[in-house]
Amino acid sequence: MATTTPFPSLRFPTLLFFLFFSLFPPCTPLMAESEALLRWKDQLNDPHHCLQSWKASDSPCEFSGIKCHPVSGRVTEISLESKSLSGVISPLISVLKSLTVLSLPSNNISGKLPLELSNCSNLRVLNVTENNKIELFDNNLAGEIPRELANLTFLREFDASSNRIHGKLPNEIGSLKNLVVFHIYKNNFSGEFPTGFGDMQHLVAFSIYGNSFTGEFPVDFGRFSPLDSIDISENKFSGGFPKFLCENRKLRFLLALGNEFSGELPESYAECKSLQRLRINMNRLSGKVPDGVWALPYVRMIDFGDNNFSGGMSAQIRFSASLSQLVLLNNKFSGELPPELGKLRNLERLHLSSNNFTGEIPSEIGALLQLSSLHLEKNSLTGSIPPELGNCVRLVDLNLALNALTGNIPETFSSMTSLNSLNLSRNELTGLIPENLEKLRLSSIDLSENQLSGRVPSDLLTMGGDVAYLGNKGLCVNQNSKISSSINVCTNHHSQRGFFAGKFVLLCVIASTLVVLLAGLLLVSYKNFKLSEADMENELEGEKKEDPKWKLASFHQVDINADEICDLEEENLIGSGATGKVYRLDLKKNGSTVAVKQLWKGDGVKILEAEMEILGKIRHRNILKLYASLLKGGSSFLVFEYMENGNLFQALHRDIKVGQPELDWYQRYQICLGAAKGIAYLHHDCSPPIIHRDIKSSNILLNEDYEPKIADFGVAKVAEKSHKGSDYSCFAGTHGYIAPELAYSLKVTEKSDVYSFGVVLLELITGRRPVEEEYGEGKDIVYWVLNHLNDRESVLRVLDDKVATHSVQDDMIKVLKVAVLCTTKLPSVRPSMREVVKRLIDADPCAFKSPKHDSDKNSKFFL
Repeated sequence: MATTTPFPSLRFPTLLFFLFFSLFPPCTPLMAESEALLRWKDQLNDPHHCLQSWKASDSPCEFSGIKCHPVSGRVTEISLESKSLSGVISPLISVLKSLTVLSLPSNNISGKLPLELSNCSNLRVLNVTENNKIELFDNNLAGEIPRELANLTFLREFDASSNRIHGKLPNEIGSLKNLVVFHIYKNNFSGEFPTGFGDMQHLVAFSIYGNSFTGEFPVDFGRFSPLDSIDISENKFSGGFPKFLCENRKLRFLLALGNEFSGELPESYAECKSLQRLRINMNRLSGKVPDGVWALPYVRMIDFGDNNFSGGMSAQIRFSASLSQLVLLNNKFSGELPPELGKLRNLERLHLSSNNFTGEIPSEIGALLQLSSLHLEKNSLTGSIPPELGNCVRLVDLNLALNALTGNIPETFSSMTSLNSLNLSRNELTGLIPENLEKLRLSSIDLSENQLSGRVPSDLLTMGGDVAYLGNKGLCVNQNSKISSSINVCTNHHSQRGFFAGKFVLLCVIASTLVVLLAGLLLVSYKNFKLSEADMENELEGEKKEDPKWKLASFHQVDINADEICDLEEENLIGSGATGKVYRLDLKKNGSTVAVKQLWKGDGVKILEAEMEILGKIRHRNILKLYASLLKGGSSFLVFEYMENGNLFQALHRDIKVGQPELDWYQRYQICLGAAKGIAYLHHDCSPPIIHRDIKSSNILLNEDYEPKIADFGVAKVAEKSHKGSDYSCFAGTHGYIAPELAYSLKVTEKSDVYSFGVVLLELITGRRPVEEEYGEGKDIVYWVLNHLNDRESVLRVLDDKVATHSVQDDMIKVLKVAVLCTTKLPSVRPSMREVVKRLIDADPCAFKSPKHDSDKNSKFFL
């Protein structure tokens, strides 16, 4: 009997079904994800070809920046950090149902966050921060935050900082209870902040600074969260200061500056022993600071400035042993300064200006060997200036102005070899100005409105000008040092006044020791005379073998007469700086002109050796040429090529005629490019690299053709082989040019020079000085420029209108871009000088541009 097959009628259709789908398989989810990513790639501008591996023939798991689930093969992560990508975030991403990480920081992404992102329900990390990496504005994320993002209930990290997102933050965002990190700083959010954040139990890092949020901050915020850091600065929050930010005793960083909080600082913060950084300056807080807040064991910075706090500073401050910065300026603090301040051995910055502190300056402050900035101005301090302050050898900035201090200026101030700025004005100081202050490398000094007498040391007069000594009726200047008619010329009466004031004391000292000294001198004088005479004869014989008058070292062929060098005249003085005076000298023998630097006594030999070591062995057309050095006894001279057009600072502020500057933009560009090449040579072509440490416009000299030459290497240093910088005991640099990391540390790297050069670029672009009153108290040109980068109209106001014609505006903006990069706060972000040169070459105003690239379409910087 034949066997029958059940359901014979289904066999053929079934075979057709399997045959069809074997030839034409359905569109799998993996294929859909691949297609979505490729279509997104087509919408992006990828100048560095970072997405070159995204090919239709490959699995998306092989695409650069893409990760997949090891079993399902579905896309789980997109990480494309700092790829210079521009374009929008495609709504097609919603196809990626297993996506857990979308990370696109530091690109040039624009447009809005798409609503479709809410369909990626497994998303844990959404990071689109700093999508203005290059352009700074006009090309970053904008629009509003879609309320639909509240559907991402698994979201743990949300970072949309440093963009242009605006509007109110949707209340629904407060329902994202799994958030651990929430950063939306530096945007344009406004309105009240959602209250739902007060219920979060996992929030660790929270930053919303630099927006325009208003109203009261959520009262319960932090009560249930293990907060580690919170930054709500630079908004418009009002009402009482939130109480529970440190409820879980884990908070390390609390920043709430620049708001409108009022009332007293809650007592709860006295128990926040974990705090390391506490900044609540620029609010309207008042009352006394809780005692426990002065005694936080791990706090490194306390800034209560610009509030209305009152009461005294607690002696418990001694328990804040880690404190490096204490800022209380512009408050109503009163009472005496506690001697316990001297226990803060890590303190680098002490700013207590504009308060009502009374009593004497504690001598214990002299024990703060790390102190670099001390501001006690505008108080009611009395008594004399403690000479112990001279022990603060790292002090860079000292301001004791507008008090009622009496007595003399301590001689010990000469020991503060790092001091750059000294202000003792508007006190009741008496006596002479110590001659040894000339040894300091000051860029700013003000001793005006005191009761000082005697002669103003000529070198100090050059440093500060007449204005630094006005209001001291007893002061005078030498006839050949006189700058204007503001200060009297010294007469015999003036010059002898200081002598006779101390004559009686001097005679007493001599009389009390005369008998003892006389006996000893009579016994040994004859023998010592004979020995000294023999030594002198031997020394003279040794000198005669080389040069009976001078020790001369030549580095270039030039006929120099040592006797001419020592016969310098004040009328030929052309400049004075941190390392000495510079004179013009016309050589009699060949009629050529050279520049002679007479180094300050004391450190003269060290400076001479430093400049000889560096300039004697390097050769570059943009480095000032050293002809020779001369040394005899305590006198040191360096002979350089003469620069007919002075220095860049002078040229920038000279006019050919009224309203017409000496330097047009093309000349300024050539100067900045040449100077950059000189510094790049020091950093990259010298082995080991050389760090200048005092780059400024007055140290860039200009020859007859305005070709720049880097000068003044007296404080330059050879970098360590590790290239990690060197910790120098002596401060170098000039106010306005000093990199921010050097304000509290002496760790110097090539990036310190890069910052200073960036300031020079800003001078060239704006025509302004590094420090001007218009910038605001304590502000500089970098701060001023950064506050004018919001749109093209603001940027154009930055440019020097004397040279910023329509034809060169875009070229000036390109150089401005380089300057902004050079002056970023983080040294690691600044370009190298070799990269600076490359960027400046790309900004050449005379470079040929084809019509295709004339609009610079790949860069919308400052459009």
